Amino acid sequence: MLLSELVRASAELAATRSRKAKIALLAAVLRAAEIAELPTVIAYLTGQTAQDRLGAGWRTLAGLGAGSAAGPVASVLEVDAALTAAAGVAAGTGSATRRQEVLRALFERLTKDEQQFMFRLVTGELRQGALEGVMVDAIAAAAEVPAGDVRRAFMLSGKLGVTGVAAMTGGQAALAEFRLTLGTPIKPMLASPAESLDEAVAEHAEAIVEYKMDGARIQVHRQGDEVRVWTRTLREITGSVAELVELVRALPCESVVLDGETLALTDAGRPRPFQDTMSRFGSTREEQVKALLLRPYFFDCLHLDGVDLLDAPLSERNAALRKVAGAHVIPGEIGTSRASSVLEAAMKAGHEGVMVKDLASPYAAGRRGRAWLKVKPVHTIDLVVLAAEWGHGRRTGTLSNLHLGARDPDGGPPIMVGKTFKGMTDELLAWQTEKFQEIETRRDDWTVYVRPEVVVEIELDSAQVSTRYPGGLALRFARVVRYRPDKDPADADTIDTVRGLLHGDRPEDP
Repeated sequence: MLLSELVRASAELAATRSRKAKIALLAAVLRAAEIAELPTVIAYLTGQTAQDRLGAGWRTLAGLGAGSAAGPVASVLEVDAALTAAAGVAAGTGSATRRQEVLRALFERLTKDEQQFMFRLVTGELRQGALEGVMVDAIAAAAEVPAGDVRRAFMLSGKLGVTGVAAMTGGQAALAEFRLTLGTPIKPMLASPAESLDEAVAEHAEAIVEYKMDGARIQVHRQGDEVRVWTRTLREITGSVAELVELVRALPCESVVLDGETLALTDAGRPRPFQDTMSRFGSTREEQVKALLLRPYFFDCLHLDGVDLLDAPLSERNAALRKVAGAHVIPGEIGTSRASSVLEAAMKAGHEGVMVKDLASPYAAGRRGRAWLKVKPVHTIDLVVLAAEWGHGRRTGTLSNLHLGARDPDGGPPIMVGKTFKGMTDELLAWQTEKFQEIETRRDDWTVYVRPEVVVEIELDSAQVSTRYPGGLALRFARVVRYRPDKDPADADTIDTVRGLLHGDRPEDP
Protein backbone atom coordinates (compact mmCIF):
# COMPACT_ATOMS: atom_id res chain seq x y z
CA MET A 1 0.00 0.00 0.00
CA LEU A 2 1.33 3.42 -0.94
CA LEU A 3 1.48 6.20 1.62
CA SER A 4 -0.56 8.32 -0.80
CA GLU A 5 -3.56 6.07 -0.15
CA LEU A 6 -3.44 6.97 3.55
CA VAL A 7 -2.99 10.64 2.73
CA ARG A 8 -6.13 10.53 0.60
CA ALA A 9 -8.05 8.63 3.29
CA SER A 10 -6.91 11.12 5.93
CA ALA A 11 -8.23 14.04 3.88
CA GLU A 12 -11.58 12.31 3.42
CA LEU A 13 -11.79 11.58 7.16
CA ALA A 14 -11.14 15.21 8.00
CA ALA A 15 -13.80 16.33 5.51
CA THR A 16 -16.70 14.48 7.17
CA ARG A 17 -18.17 14.71 10.66
CA SER A 18 -20.27 11.58 10.22
CA ARG A 19 -19.00 8.82 12.50
CA LYS A 20 -20.73 6.23 10.31
CA ALA A 21 -18.93 7.55 7.21
CA LYS A 22 -15.57 7.58 9.02
CA ILE A 23 -16.02 3.95 10.08
CA ALA A 24 -16.92 2.86 6.54
CA LEU A 25 -13.94 4.70 5.07
CA LEU A 26 -11.48 3.25 7.59
CA ALA A 27 -12.88 -0.26 7.18
CA ALA A 28 -12.32 -0.06 3.41
CA VAL A 29 -8.68 0.97 3.93
CA LEU A 30 -8.10 -1.85 6.43
CA ARG A 31 -9.53 -4.44 4.04
CA ALA A 32 -7.20 -3.18 1.28
CA ALA A 33 -4.05 -3.34 3.46
CA GLU A 34 -1.71 -6.32 3.64
CA ILE A 35 -1.52 -7.97 7.06
CA ALA A 36 2.06 -6.74 7.57
CA GLU A 37 0.92 -3.20 6.88
CA LEU A 38 -2.01 -3.18 9.31
CA PRO A 39 -0.22 -2.01 12.50
CA THR A 40 1.28 0.97 10.66
CA VAL A 41 -1.93 1.79 8.78
CA ILE A 42 -3.92 1.70 12.03
CA ALA A 43 -1.35 3.86 13.81
CA TYR A 44 -1.18 6.50 11.06
CA LEU A 45 -4.94 6.74 10.68
CA THR A 46 -5.33 7.31 14.42
CA GLY A 47 -2.74 10.10 14.28
CA GLN A 48 0.18 8.19 15.77
CA THR A 49 3.50 6.77 14.63
CA ALA A 50 4.38 3.14 15.33
CA GLN A 51 7.51 4.31 17.19
CA ASP A 52 7.20 5.49 20.79
CA ARG A 53 9.97 8.09 20.49
CA LEU A 54 11.43 9.48 17.30
CA GLY A 55 13.72 12.09 18.81
CA ALA A 56 12.48 14.52 16.16
CA GLY A 57 9.99 17.34 16.40
CA TRP A 58 8.79 20.48 14.67
CA ARG A 59 12.20 22.18 14.46
CA THR A 60 13.94 19.09 13.10
CA LEU A 61 11.40 18.58 10.33
CA ALA A 62 11.11 22.28 9.50
CA GLY A 63 14.87 22.42 8.99
CA LEU A 64 15.20 19.43 6.65
CA GLY A 65 15.23 21.49 3.46
CA ALA A 66 14.24 18.43 1.46
CA GLY A 67 13.02 18.44 -2.13
CA SER A 68 9.90 16.50 -3.08
CA ALA A 69 8.96 13.68 -5.44
CA ALA A 70 6.91 14.35 -8.56
CA GLY A 71 4.54 11.46 -7.85
CA PRO A 72 3.77 8.90 -5.11
CA VAL A 73 6.36 6.12 -4.86
CA ALA A 74 6.85 5.48 -1.12
CA SER A 75 5.02 2.55 0.46
CA VAL A 76 3.65 2.50 3.99
CA LEU A 77 6.23 -0.08 5.08
CA GLU A 78 9.12 1.90 3.57
CA VAL A 79 8.05 5.00 5.46
CA ASP A 80 7.69 3.06 8.71
CA ALA A 81 11.15 1.50 8.23
CA ALA A 82 12.67 4.97 7.76
CA LEU A 83 11.05 6.25 10.96
CA THR A 84 12.28 3.17 12.81
CA ALA A 85 15.79 3.90 11.55
CA ALA A 86 15.51 7.52 12.70
CA ALA A 87 14.27 6.45 16.13
CA GLY A 88 17.13 3.94 16.39
CA VAL A 89 19.93 6.48 15.94
CA ALA A 90 22.09 6.10 19.02
CA ALA A 91 22.36 9.12 21.30
CA GLY A 92 25.65 10.98 21.37
CA THR A 93 27.72 13.39 19.36
CA GLY A 94 26.33 13.85 15.88
CA SER A 95 23.12 11.89 16.56
CA ALA A 96 20.86 14.81 15.66
CA THR A 97 22.63 15.23 12.31
CA ARG A 98 22.42 11.51 11.49
CA ARG A 99 18.72 11.43 12.40
CA GLN A 100 18.11 14.45 10.22
CA GLU A 101 19.88 12.77 7.30
CA VAL A 102 17.62 9.71 7.59
CA LEU A 103 14.52 11.89 7.68
CA ARG A 104 15.70 14.08 4.80
CA ALA A 105 16.23 10.99 2.64
CA LEU A 106 12.69 9.88 3.48
CA PHE A 107 11.07 13.26 2.79
CA GLU A 108 12.81 13.59 -0.57
CA ARG A 109 10.91 10.46 -1.69
CA LEU A 110 7.55 11.98 -0.73
CA THR A 111 5.25 14.28 -2.65
CA LYS A 112 4.35 17.64 -1.12
CA ASP A 113 1.01 16.27 0.13
CA GLU A 114 2.75 13.26 1.65
CA GLN A 115 5.36 15.51 3.29
CA GLN A 116 2.63 17.62 4.84
CA PHE A 117 0.86 14.48 6.11
CA MET A 118 4.06 13.11 7.68
CA PHE A 119 4.98 16.48 9.16
CA ARG A 120 1.63 16.69 10.94
CA LEU A 121 1.80 13.02 11.95
CA VAL A 122 5.25 13.25 13.52
CA THR A 123 4.55 16.55 15.29
CA GLY A 124 1.22 15.36 16.68
CA GLU A 125 -0.80 17.78 14.57
CA LEU A 126 -2.69 15.21 12.49
CA ARG A 127 -6.34 15.76 13.47
CA GLN A 128 -8.42 13.80 11.00
CA GLY A 129 -11.30 12.55 13.09
CA ALA A 130 -10.23 8.94 13.71
CA LEU A 131 -9.62 8.47 17.41
CA GLU A 132 -9.19 5.01 18.91
CA GLY A 133 -12.92 4.51 19.49
CA VAL A 134 -13.71 5.13 15.84
CA MET A 135 -10.90 2.81 14.75
CA VAL A 136 -12.17 0.06 17.06
CA ASP A 137 -15.52 0.18 15.28
CA ALA A 138 -13.76 0.25 11.90
CA ILE A 139 -11.73 -2.85 12.74
CA ALA A 140 -14.94 -4.60 13.77
CA ALA A 141 -16.62 -3.62 10.49
CA ALA A 142 -13.64 -4.68 8.38
CA ALA A 143 -13.30 -8.05 10.12
CA GLU A 144 -17.06 -8.55 10.47
CA VAL A 145 -16.86 -9.18 14.21
CA PRO A 146 -18.71 -7.57 17.15
CA ALA A 147 -17.22 -4.23 18.22
CA GLY A 148 -17.40 -5.36 21.85
CA ASP A 149 -15.00 -8.22 21.10
CA VAL A 150 -12.51 -5.82 19.50
CA ARG A 151 -12.84 -3.38 22.38
CA ARG A 152 -12.19 -6.07 24.98
CA ALA A 153 -9.18 -7.46 23.11
CA PHE A 154 -7.76 -3.94 22.83
CA MET A 155 -8.32 -3.42 26.54
CA LEU A 156 -6.25 -6.53 27.27
CA SER A 157 -3.54 -6.14 24.63
CA GLY A 158 -3.09 -2.39 24.98
CA LYS A 159 -2.07 -2.28 21.30
CA LEU A 160 -4.61 -1.37 18.66
CA GLY A 161 -2.39 -2.65 15.84
CA VAL A 162 -2.02 -6.07 17.48
CA THR A 163 -5.76 -6.17 18.05
CA GLY A 164 -6.46 -5.25 14.43
CA VAL A 165 -4.20 -7.98 13.07
CA ALA A 166 -5.89 -10.57 15.31
CA ALA A 167 -9.35 -9.48 14.19
CA MET A 168 -8.47 -9.47 10.48
CA THR A 169 -6.64 -12.81 10.55
CA GLY A 170 -8.52 -14.87 13.13
CA GLY A 171 -11.85 -13.16 13.75
CA GLN A 172 -13.74 -13.69 16.99
CA ALA A 173 -11.72 -16.77 17.92
CA ALA A 174 -8.43 -14.86 17.81
CA LEU A 175 -9.88 -11.93 19.76
CA ALA A 176 -11.15 -14.31 22.43
CA GLU A 177 -7.60 -15.54 23.02
CA PHE A 178 -6.55 -12.27 24.68
CA ARG A 179 -6.32 -12.55 28.44
CA LEU A 180 -5.31 -10.36 31.34
CA THR A 181 -1.55 -10.87 31.55
CA LEU A 182 0.42 -10.12 34.69
CA GLY A 183 2.99 -7.50 33.80
CA THR A 184 0.93 -6.02 30.96
CA PRO A 185 -1.21 -3.04 32.09
CA ILE A 186 -4.75 -2.58 30.85
CA LYS A 187 -6.66 0.61 30.24
CA PRO A 188 -8.39 1.87 33.39
CA MET A 189 -12.15 1.95 33.80
CA LEU A 190 -13.47 5.51 33.81
CA ALA A 191 -16.36 7.29 35.52
CA SER A 192 -19.02 9.71 34.33
CA PRO A 193 -20.14 12.78 36.28
CA ALA A 194 -23.42 12.90 38.17
CA GLU A 195 -25.15 16.19 38.87
CA SER A 196 -25.84 15.27 42.50
CA LEU A 197 -25.50 12.53 45.07
CA ASP A 198 -29.26 11.93 44.95
CA GLU A 199 -29.07 11.37 41.19
CA ALA A 200 -26.18 8.91 41.53
CA VAL A 201 -27.89 6.95 44.30
CA ALA A 202 -31.13 6.83 42.31
CA GLU A 203 -29.27 5.22 39.40
CA HIS A 204 -27.54 2.61 41.57
CA ALA A 205 -29.52 1.54 44.61
CA GLU A 206 -27.21 -1.49 45.01
CA ALA A 207 -23.91 0.32 45.11
CA ILE A 208 -20.74 1.06 46.97
CA VAL A 209 -19.97 4.67 47.92
CA GLU A 210 -16.27 5.54 48.17
CA TYR A 211 -14.12 8.62 48.65
CA LYS A 212 -13.08 10.37 45.45
CA MET A 213 -9.52 11.41 46.16
CA ASP A 214 -7.37 14.12 44.59
CA GLY A 215 -4.58 11.68 43.85
CA ALA A 216 -2.94 9.96 40.90
CA ARG A 217 -4.40 6.78 39.39
CA ILE A 218 -2.17 3.72 39.68
CA GLN A 219 -2.39 0.11 38.48
CA VAL A 220 -0.23 -2.41 40.33
CA HIS A 221 0.72 -5.93 39.18
CA ARG A 222 2.42 -8.47 41.40
CA GLN A 223 3.65 -11.96 40.50
CA GLY A 224 5.64 -13.55 43.28
CA ASP A 225 8.15 -10.97 44.46
CA GLU A 226 8.02 -8.93 41.25
CA VAL A 227 5.89 -5.79 41.54
CA ARG A 228 5.31 -3.23 38.79
CA VAL A 229 3.37 0.03 38.89
CA TRP A 230 1.81 2.10 36.06
CA THR A 231 0.04 5.46 35.86
CA ARG A 232 -3.36 6.20 34.35
CA THR A 233 -1.72 6.59 30.92
CA LEU A 234 0.08 3.23 31.35
CA ARG A 235 3.49 4.84 31.92
CA GLU A 236 5.58 2.62 34.17
CA ILE A 237 6.80 4.32 37.37
CA THR A 238 8.02 1.28 39.32
CA GLY A 239 11.49 2.77 39.84
CA SER A 240 10.11 5.95 41.40
CA VAL A 241 7.72 4.46 43.96
CA ALA A 242 9.74 2.06 46.08
CA GLU A 243 7.39 2.40 49.06
CA LEU A 244 4.42 1.21 46.98
CA VAL A 245 6.41 -1.72 45.61
CA GLU A 246 7.44 -2.75 49.12
CA LEU A 247 3.88 -2.46 50.43
CA VAL A 248 2.33 -4.57 47.65
CA ARG A 249 5.10 -7.16 47.91
CA ALA A 250 4.07 -7.66 51.55
CA LEU A 251 0.37 -8.30 50.80
CA PRO A 252 -0.97 -11.81 51.61
CA CYS A 253 -1.01 -13.24 48.07
CA GLU A 254 1.15 -14.67 45.32
CA SER A 255 -0.30 -12.69 42.42
CA VAL A 256 -2.60 -9.69 42.22
CA VAL A 257 -3.66 -6.79 39.99
CA LEU A 258 -4.94 -3.75 41.88
CA ASP A 259 -6.48 -0.48 40.70
CA GLY A 260 -6.35 2.57 42.92
CA GLU A 261 -5.11 6.04 43.76
CA THR A 262 -1.96 7.21 45.43
CA LEU A 263 -1.23 10.53 47.04
CA ALA A 264 1.11 12.28 49.40
CA LEU A 265 -0.31 13.32 52.76
CA THR A 266 0.56 16.09 55.20
CA ASP A 267 1.59 15.27 58.76
CA ALA A 268 -2.04 15.87 59.71
CA GLY A 269 -3.17 13.20 57.25
CA ARG A 270 -4.70 15.57 54.72
CA PRO A 271 -3.91 15.35 50.99
CA ARG A 272 -1.05 17.42 49.67
CA PRO A 273 -1.49 19.29 46.37
CA PHE A 274 -1.81 17.04 43.34
CA GLN A 275 1.43 18.43 41.89
CA ASP A 276 3.34 17.11 44.91
CA THR A 277 2.16 13.57 44.18
CA MET A 278 2.98 13.85 40.46
CA SER A 279 6.48 15.16 41.23
CA ARG A 280 7.35 11.79 42.74
CA PHE A 281 6.63 9.88 39.53
CA GLY A 282 9.76 11.13 37.80
CA SER A 283 12.11 11.19 40.75
CA THR A 284 14.22 8.65 42.60
CA ARG A 285 16.09 11.23 44.68
CA GLU A 286 16.31 9.87 48.21
CA GLU A 287 15.60 13.21 49.91
CA GLN A 288 12.44 13.78 47.86
CA VAL A 289 11.23 10.22 48.46
CA LYS A 290 11.64 10.67 52.21
CA ALA A 291 9.87 14.04 52.16
CA LEU A 292 6.94 12.84 50.04
CA LEU A 293 6.03 9.28 50.93
CA LEU A 294 3.08 8.04 48.90
CA ARG A 295 0.07 6.32 50.42
CA PRO A 296 -1.97 3.95 48.23
CA TYR A 297 -5.75 3.60 48.39
CA PHE A 298 -6.98 0.65 46.33
CA PHE A 299 -10.56 0.43 45.07
CA ASP A 300 -10.57 -2.57 42.72
CA CYS A 301 -9.04 -6.02 42.36
CA LEU A 302 -8.80 -7.40 38.82
CA HIS A 303 -6.87 -10.59 39.54
CA LEU A 304 -6.04 -12.54 42.67
CA ASP A 305 -3.92 -15.69 42.99
CA GLY A 306 -4.53 -17.05 39.52
CA VAL A 307 -8.17 -15.97 39.17
CA ASP A 308 -9.07 -13.19 36.70
CA LEU A 309 -11.89 -11.00 38.00
CA LEU A 310 -12.50 -8.55 35.14
CA ASP A 311 -15.88 -10.05 34.28
CA ALA A 312 -16.92 -10.65 37.88
CA PRO A 313 -19.40 -8.19 39.44
CA LEU A 314 -17.95 -5.40 41.57
CA SER A 315 -19.38 -7.06 44.67
CA GLU A 316 -17.10 -10.07 44.08
CA ARG A 317 -14.11 -7.92 43.15
CA ASN A 318 -14.61 -5.81 46.27
CA ALA A 319 -14.64 -8.91 48.47
CA ALA A 320 -11.33 -10.00 46.94
CA LEU A 321 -9.96 -6.47 47.41
CA ARG A 322 -10.82 -6.39 51.08
CA LYS A 323 -9.29 -9.83 51.54
CA VAL A 324 -5.94 -8.90 50.04
CA ALA A 325 -5.52 -5.13 50.57
CA GLY A 326 -6.90 -4.79 54.10
CA ALA A 327 -6.11 -1.36 55.56
CA HIS A 328 -5.17 -0.03 52.14
CA VAL A 329 -8.73 -0.17 50.76
CA ILE A 330 -10.15 3.27 49.97
CA PRO A 331 -12.64 4.51 52.62
CA GLY A 332 -16.29 3.95 51.82
CA GLU A 333 -19.37 1.89 52.56
CA ILE A 334 -21.28 -0.83 50.76
CA GLY A 335 -24.86 0.31 50.34
CA THR A 336 -26.25 3.80 49.81
CA SER A 337 -28.19 4.40 53.05
CA ARG A 338 -25.35 6.49 54.48
CA ALA A 339 -24.14 7.99 51.19
CA SER A 340 -24.50 11.57 52.43
CA SER A 341 -22.40 10.77 55.50
CA VAL A 342 -19.64 9.31 53.31
CA LEU A 343 -19.66 12.45 51.15
CA GLU A 344 -19.52 14.70 54.20
CA ALA A 345 -16.60 12.71 55.66
CA ALA A 346 -14.71 12.78 52.36
CA MET A 347 -15.06 16.55 52.04
CA LYS A 348 -14.09 17.09 55.67
CA ALA A 349 -10.92 15.04 55.08
CA GLY A 350 -9.96 17.29 52.17
CA HIS A 351 -10.96 15.07 49.25
CA GLU A 352 -12.95 15.88 46.10
CA GLY A 353 -16.21 14.03 46.69
CA VAL A 354 -17.41 10.45 46.29
CA MET A 355 -17.78 7.69 43.72
CA VAL A 356 -21.03 5.71 43.50
CA LYS A 357 -20.42 2.35 41.81
CA ASP A 358 -22.89 -0.29 40.67
CA LEU A 359 -22.17 -3.49 42.61
CA ALA A 360 -23.36 -5.65 39.69
CA SER A 361 -21.03 -4.09 37.10
CA PRO A 362 -18.00 -5.82 35.53
CA TYR A 363 -14.74 -3.94 34.95
CA ALA A 364 -15.19 -2.15 31.59
CA ALA A 365 -11.70 -0.81 30.97
CA GLY A 366 -11.09 2.24 28.83
CA ARG A 367 -14.72 3.35 28.70
CA ARG A 368 -16.89 5.91 30.43
CA GLY A 369 -20.31 4.64 31.35
CA ARG A 370 -22.88 5.06 34.08
CA ALA A 371 -21.66 2.09 36.16
CA TRP A 372 -19.24 4.42 37.97
CA LEU A 373 -20.53 7.90 38.82
CA LYS A 374 -18.46 10.67 40.35
CA VAL A 375 -20.05 13.28 42.59
CA LYS A 376 -18.15 16.50 43.22
CA PRO A 377 -19.71 19.60 44.83
CA VAL A 378 -17.72 21.84 42.46
CA HIS A 379 -17.91 21.53 38.64
CA THR A 380 -14.52 20.73 37.12
CA ILE A 381 -13.76 19.61 33.58
CA ASP A 382 -10.56 18.62 31.78
CA LEU A 383 -9.84 20.66 28.65
CA VAL A 384 -7.00 20.92 26.14
CA VAL A 385 -4.85 24.06 25.86
CA LEU A 386 -4.94 25.36 22.29
CA ALA A 387 -3.06 28.64 22.71
CA ALA A 388 -2.08 31.30 25.24
CA GLU A 389 -2.01 35.08 25.00
CA TRP A 390 0.78 37.28 26.32
CA GLY A 391 -0.14 38.95 29.60
CA HIS A 392 -0.41 42.63 30.49
CA GLY A 393 0.56 44.69 33.54
CA ARG A 394 2.05 42.48 36.23
CA ARG A 395 1.91 39.53 33.82
CA THR A 396 3.83 41.24 30.99
CA GLY A 397 6.37 38.79 29.54
CA THR A 398 4.40 35.68 30.52
CA LEU A 399 1.85 33.62 28.63
CA SER A 400 -1.36 34.09 30.55
CA ASN A 401 -4.83 33.90 28.96
CA LEU A 402 -5.47 30.28 27.91
CA HIS A 403 -7.51 29.22 24.87
CA LEU A 404 -9.39 26.08 25.92
CA GLY A 405 -10.77 23.26 23.79
CA ALA A 406 -13.11 20.34 24.48
CA ARG A 407 -12.60 16.97 22.83
CA ASP A 408 -14.56 16.17 19.69
CA PRO A 409 -16.14 12.74 20.38
CA ASP A 410 -15.95 11.96 16.65
CA GLY A 411 -12.18 12.40 16.61
CA GLY A 412 -11.85 15.86 15.09
CA PRO A 413 -9.61 18.62 16.49
CA PRO A 414 -10.48 20.04 19.93
CA ILE A 415 -13.35 22.53 19.83
CA MET A 416 -12.68 25.89 21.46
CA VAL A 417 -15.12 26.70 24.25
CA GLY A 418 -13.55 29.61 26.08
CA LYS A 419 -10.60 31.38 27.64
CA THR A 420 -9.35 32.01 31.16
CA PHE A 421 -6.45 33.73 32.91
CA LYS A 422 -7.74 33.14 36.45
CA GLY A 423 -6.33 30.86 39.13
CA MET A 424 -2.68 31.05 38.06
CA THR A 425 0.17 31.50 40.51
CA ASP A 426 3.45 33.16 39.49
CA GLU A 427 5.05 29.71 39.49
CA LEU A 428 2.37 28.36 37.15
CA LEU A 429 2.71 31.35 34.82
CA ALA A 430 6.47 30.80 34.57
CA TRP A 431 6.03 27.10 33.88
CA GLN A 432 3.43 27.49 31.15
CA THR A 433 5.37 30.30 29.48
CA GLU A 434 8.34 27.98 29.06
CA LYS A 435 6.30 24.87 28.25
CA PHE A 436 4.06 26.43 25.62
CA GLN A 437 6.99 27.85 23.67
CA GLU A 438 8.47 24.36 23.56
CA ILE A 439 5.32 23.01 21.85
CA GLU A 440 4.57 26.13 19.80
CA THR A 441 3.26 25.67 16.26
CA ARG A 442 2.88 29.34 15.29
CA ARG A 443 2.33 32.77 16.78
CA ASP A 444 1.07 36.25 16.07
CA ASP A 445 1.56 39.54 17.91
CA TRP A 446 -0.60 38.51 20.86
CA THR A 447 -0.89 34.75 20.90
CA VAL A 448 1.26 31.61 20.90
CA TYR A 449 -0.54 28.60 19.38
CA VAL A 450 0.51 25.17 20.63
CA ARG A 451 0.15 21.49 19.82
CA PRO A 452 -3.06 20.32 21.55
CA GLU A 453 -1.38 17.96 24.00
CA VAL A 454 -1.56 19.66 27.42
CA VAL A 455 -4.60 18.92 29.59
CA VAL A 456 -5.72 21.40 32.24
CA GLU A 457 -8.41 20.99 34.90
CA ILE A 458 -10.83 23.92 34.93
CA GLU A 459 -13.31 24.86 37.64
CA LEU A 460 -16.41 26.68 36.42
CA ASP A 461 -19.84 27.79 37.48
CA SER A 462 -21.64 26.60 34.32
CA ALA A 463 -21.72 27.01 30.55
CA GLN A 464 -23.79 29.41 28.48
CA VAL A 465 -24.80 29.67 24.85
CA SER A 466 -22.41 31.90 22.90
CA THR A 467 -21.51 32.56 19.26
CA ARG A 468 -18.07 33.81 20.25
CA TYR A 469 -16.40 30.40 20.13
CA PRO A 470 -16.64 27.50 17.63
CA GLY A 471 -18.32 25.26 20.20
CA GLY A 472 -21.36 27.53 20.32
CA LEU A 473 -21.03 28.03 24.06
CA ALA A 474 -18.76 29.65 26.61
CA LEU A 475 -17.54 28.83 30.11
CA ARG A 476 -18.83 30.92 33.03
CA PHE A 477 -16.38 31.99 35.75
CA ALA A 478 -13.70 29.55 34.62
CA ARG A 479 -10.44 29.26 36.54
CA VAL A 480 -7.42 26.97 36.41
CA VAL A 481 -7.29 24.33 39.13
CA ARG A 482 -4.17 22.47 37.95
CA TYR A 483 -2.49 20.90 34.95
CA ARG A 484 -2.98 17.17 34.45
CA PRO A 485 0.28 15.53 33.30
CA ASP A 486 -1.37 12.18 34.09
CA LYS A 487 -3.87 12.66 31.26
CA ASP A 488 -3.66 12.67 27.47
CA PRO A 489 -5.87 14.80 25.18
CA ALA A 490 -7.95 11.65 24.57
CA ASP A 491 -8.86 11.80 28.29
CA ALA A 492 -10.20 15.38 28.07
CA ASP A 493 -13.91 16.01 28.43
CA THR A 494 -15.96 16.16 25.25
CA ILE A 495 -17.97 19.04 23.86
CA ASP A 496 -21.06 17.05 24.88
CA THR A 497 -19.92 17.13 28.51
CA VAL A 498 -19.54 20.91 28.36
CA ARG A 499 -22.94 21.26 26.70
CA GLY A 500 -24.37 19.23 29.57
CA LEU A 501 -23.46 22.09 31.89
CA LEU A 502 -25.87 24.43 30.11
CA HIS A 503 -28.68 25.35 32.51
CA GLY A 504 -27.40 22.73 34.95
CA ASP A 505 -28.19 19.78 32.71
CA ARG A 506 -26.38 16.52 33.33
CA PRO A 507 -23.31 16.02 31.08
CA GLU A 508 -23.69 13.39 28.41
CA ASP A 509 -21.44 10.35 28.47
CA PRO A 510 -18.31 10.79 26.33
